[in-house]
Amino acid sequence: MSASQTSDVPTDVPIDVPTLLVKIFGKDRPGITAGLFDTLAAYSVEVVDIEQVVTRGRIVLCALVTHPPAGLEGDLRATVHSWADSMKLQAEIISGHGDNRPRGHGRSLVTVLGHPLTAESTSAIAARITGTGGNIDRIFRLAKYPVTAVEFAVSGTKTEELRTALVTEAAALGVDIAVVAAGLHRRAQRLVVMDVDSTLIQDEVIELFAAHAGCEDEVAEVTAAAMRGELDFEQSLHARVQLLAGLDASVVDKVRSEVRLTPGARTLIRTLKRLGFQVGVVSGGFTQVTDDLKERLGLDFAQANTLEIIDGKLTGRVTGEIVDRAGKARLLRRFAAEAGVPLGQTVAIGDGANDLDMLNAAGLGVAFNAKPVVRQAAHTAVSFPFLDTVLYLLGVTREEVEAADMHVD
Repeated sequence: MSASQTSDVPTDVPIDVPTLLVKIFGKDRPGITAGLFDTLAAYSVEVVDIEQVVTRGRIVLCALVTHPPAGLEGDLRATVHSWADSMKLQAEIISGHGDNRPRGHGRSLVTVLGHPLTAESTSAIAARITGTGGNIDRIFRLAKYPVTAVEFAVSGTKTEELRTALVTEAAALGVDIAVVAAGLHRRAQRLVVMDVDSTLIQDEVIELFAAHAGCEDEVAEVTAAAMRGELDFEQSLHARVQLLAGLDASVVDKVRSEVRLTPGARTLIRTLKRLGFQVGVVSGGFTQVTDDLKERLGLDFAQANTLEIIDGKLTGRVTGEIVDRAGKARLLRRFAAEAGVPLGQTVAIGDGANDLDMLNAAGLGVAFNAKPVVRQAAHTAVSFPFLDTVLYLLGVTREEVEAADMHVD
C-alpha cells in the first residue's frame, strides 16, 4: 500500500547528511499532500523520499526531506505542527541522517491470495520470509474481491529460495502464493496461453460430444485417467474419439452452445488485451470449439485437435498434428515466437497433467484449480474458481480490472 519511489541505485544523499522524517496521520481528505509540501516549501528543503497510504479513510503520509538551513529547524517544526492542527491531523518529526538503509541483494514479489486472508497465515508468511534472510520492504493490496490479494516486495534473498520456502506450504496455510523476481519484466510478460477444458471453460468438450452419443460414462472414465497422468494422452484421445463415430456434424453447433465459460474468463481476457497482452489457447480438445472461442473472445492464437468429418458425419478419428502434453509446450514456444515475446515473459495456465510441460516452459506457470500432481509441479497455483484472479499474480490491481470493464467496446 506504499507509494514509495525509492530507487535501488545509490542515493544522492550521503549517509551522514542530516535529514528529517515528517509523518502526518489522521482522517484523509483532499489537499493533505499538497498542503504539507506547500508548508515545507518555505524552508527550501529537498524531497528525498515519499510514502503515503490510506486505509479505511485514515492517511499516513511520510516525507523524508533534507535539513533546512541553519537555525530554521525549530521554526519548520512549529509551522508543520500548526498546519497539522489546522487540518485536525497529527504530526511527528524525527531527526536523523541520510536516506533509507540499502536493501539487500535479491528482489522478489510475493503475491498472496486468500479467501479469507487470516492473521495466522499472514504471520506464517512473514515468518518464512524472515527465515530465508529476506526483508519485507513494502506491502500493497491488489484486491479485496473476489479474493483478498496482497503483494509483498521482498529483498535480501534469492527468488528461488523464497519460492521454495513459501509455495510448497501455501496449501497448508490456506492461501495461494506466487513468487516472482522483481523487475521491469514483471509487466513485460506479454503473452498468456491457456488450456481450455476445465480452465477457460468449465466443461470437458469431449464429454459434451459424448453426451450426444450416449457414451458419456465411458469417455469420462478415460478422460479422468488421462488427466491424472495414468494413461498416454494420444492413446486415450483416439479411444474416446472413436466412441463418437457416426454422430451427425450438426452436433458441433449444439456443443458450442453448451460450452460454459469459467467465471472471470471474459474479464481476464478483456483486461489482458487492454493491457497490451496477446492471449492464446491450446487444447487437447477440438478446433470445432476452440476456433469458435477464438472468434468470440478475440483471442490471438488457438490450436487444438480436429475431429474428422466426412459426408456430414463424425468418423471417430482426428486429423492433423496431435495436441498432447509435449504439443502444448511446443505451441507455447511457437506462439511466443510469432508474438515476438521471449519465452521467459510468457504465462501459461492449465489444470491437468498434460499441461505440465507447458506450465514448466513458461516464465510463469499457473495451476488453475488443478489436480495435486499439477499443483506440486507448477510455479504457483490458484485454488479459487475465478479465472480473473490470475491477474493479481501479474501485479494487476482490482481497480485496473474494473477500469477495463468500464471501457468495454
